[in-house]
Amino acid sequence: MTDNRRAFIKKSVALSGYSILATGGLLASPEANAEWLDETTSTQILQQTLKRLFKDQKIIESDQIDIQIPKTAENGATVPITVTSSHRNVESIAILIEKNPIPLVAKFELSPDLDPFVSARLKIAESSAVAVIVETNEGFFTASKKVIVTPGGCEI
Repeated sequence: MTDNRRAFIKKSVALSGYSILATGGLLASPEANAEWLDETTSTQILQQTLKRLFKDQKIIESDQIDIQIPKTAENGATVPITVTSSHRNVESIAILIEKNPIPLVAKFELSPDLDPFVSARLKIAESSAVAVIVETNEGFFTASKKVIVTPGGCEI
């Protein structure tokens, strides 16, 4: 009886571990991802990400979004950013980096009762535009800033 129970527990733990690894993408082939990245440009990846996130909604350029980020980053692994907005009823704030392998670096879902303020540390692969998209009940608004990463900064 104890042998059956031990075998069941061992198989359950192993199956759970493999499931977690598989869903986390840790068992995926890095070579396959590298080939896909070689075939697509960073602009195409950014456009695909925007399409998936915002379903072809019109995104309007806005001066009511304030992005505080250094113009030059000595270390691309930890670039501080602070985003505030004077838009009303902000539902979410998304931060995207154009030339990162995965452009969406953060998305914050906010309660309408909160002030639209977020702060984070970003990992930026190379000099690139950092875009912020604010979703309100009136639509989507964006602002961006260019960040220059000095050589020897971030290794992704």
